[in-house]
Amino acid sequence: MNNLIQNLSKAELHIHIEGSLEPEMMFKLAKRNKIALPYKNIEEIKSAYQFNNLQSFLDLYYQGMAVLQSEDDFYDLMYAYLNKAASQNITQAEIFFDPQGHTSRNIKWDTFMHGFKRAIDEAKANLGINASLIMCFLRHLPESDALKTFDNAMNYRDLFIGVGLDSSEVGHPPSLFKRVFQKARDAGLYLVAHAGEEGDASYVWEAIDELGVHRIDHGNNAINDLSLIRRIAADDLALTMCPLSNQRLQSVPDLAKHQLRKFMEYGVKVTINSDDPAYFGGYLNENYLALTTALKLTPDEIRLIANNSLEACFIQY
Repeated sequence: MNNLIQNLSKAELHIHIEGSLEPEMMFKLAKRNKIALPYKNIEEIKSAYQFNNLQSFLDLYYQGMAVLQSEDDFYDLMYAYLNKAASQNITQAEIFFDPQGHTSRNIKWDTFMHGFKRAIDEAKANLGINASLIMCFLRHLPESDALKTFDNAMNYRDLFIGVGLDSSEVGHPPSLFKRVFQKARDAGLYLVAHAGEEGDASYVWEAIDELGVHRIDHGNNAINDLSLIRRIAADDLALTMCPLSNQRLQSVPDLAKHQLRKFMEYGVKVTINSDDPAYFGGYLNENYLALTTALKLTPDEIRLIANNSLEACFIQY
């Protein structure tokens, strides 16, 4: 199965670029930017990567962002991910970024947008991988902040293809962000949202009916609502599922009980992704292998999932 997974052409549709910040790079950038970390060495960082829920992960995740200061930092972060992705035969990636996590630290838009663009352009030329950006709004912040972020982002409209919704899910339902998603829709952007990772099926309904999303990120808890499953299948909405993330954050502690295969049985277009690979112990191929082992996926099922990922891309090359 290792060879099959490695050799298949695949797309990655659920990757947070800030979540690809490996401990080694965190230390490198901290030294470059003279930022003190609360860890003495790489081993201490790795030992801190023990999470019991989404919030415990996010607390560490936002702390790690502090080392990202210059355009070169954002370039290095993006290029490192794309290099790793190309090595796993990922031919396309649609990559999340969190501008509010940077502007709140007084990092200018030019700094991260130009750093990302430079890396994406060079990776396409040097590695043959195509990548696009999806800007996410942090749902633990009010929609008014998302609206300001959207207005500022439109100065860089040619550098991203869509908008998403991430961060702490429970207590921050998609319906709170209807206005900013309407503005994004009017601007011709693709729409996605994290829903059903820790929130119940109602969050997925809201993402579909209130926001009008074109893909659903995670979507696990939709499995508890048969009418919702049928709606997702009928509308051909892909789920961007992240097994190692689900396991590490304890939303699906036992991958043998992962919902992906049940969704497949209902005809839902499921995909496998890495989410925040530096924190969850695996990039895309490791996620494929972990779920293949746990669910005993067949070669044909693996090929179908990989093909789903390519079909579910917003940009077709």
